[in-house]
Amino acid sequence: MGRKLLEIAYLGTSYCGWQVQPNGVTIQEILQNSLYKILKYKPNVTGCSRTDSDVHAKQFFCHFDTDVNIPNNGLVLGLNTILPNDISAINCYNVPDDFHARYSATGKLYKYSIFLSEIKNPFLFGRTLLIKSPINLTLANEYCDLLKGKHNFEAFSSINRTVVDTVRTVSECYIDINDNILDFYVKADGFLYNMVRIMVGTLLEYSSGKISREDIAKAFSTGDRTLLGATAPPQGLYLEKVFYDNNDDIFFKDRS
Repeated sequence: MGRKLLEIAYLGTSYCGWQVQPNGVTIQEILQNSLYKILKYKPNVTGCSRTDSDVHAKQFFCHFDTDVNIPNNGLVLGLNTILPNDISAINCYNVPDDFHARYSATGKLYKYSIFLSEIKNPFLFGRTLLIKSPINLTLANEYCDLLKGKHNFEAFSSINRTVVDTVRTVSECYIDINDNILDFYVKADGFLYNMVRIMVGTLLEYSSGKISREDIAKAFSTGDRTLLGATAPPQGLYLEKVFYDNNDDIFFKDRS
């Protein structure tokens, strides 16, 4: 029995998130059913993150154990003939038995895309958040700087979170704007439930002057969710990249 790490990408618009649930179709369910057609049994696939409904992933990792002798590139090609067009297998790697797609990760980079326009674009529907009012970029950049560093992000999470420790370290936070699309990027050693979406909702209110620097500082010190903005909708959120200590090591070279 060996462990394989599968790299995939997907548009989450048609799915109820990653994790299998009784109330809708999920990425995990589709992937496990597709692997069943190749391996002739349904493996337990563990993901690197629990993305919500309508959330997308440009890079997502998951692991499973198998004793079926199949080349990694053959598994990727086989999956891509079975998976729907909004889910793609990218790579497959042999990893040690104690490697864990979620717990071995040292950090993640998320992006949230905002379309700044008074006119909607059907080609961006479900992939960006449409905002008709302009955003003060000076205040937006100031806000990004406030999020950097090690803080208690309790206020930036939903009450549905399942973890007790709410301290996280944000190593990068910045915005990039091209063709009226503002991309908010944040990289951290871990994320709480709805953390990025609350960051984005607060960004919109901070840049409009409704939330102050003092409010952010107080939110960090007290964990008071009411000091921050609304939770932004999911459709503009992308898991951009997952980081592991061995990104350049044998884990990610062994694709045979």
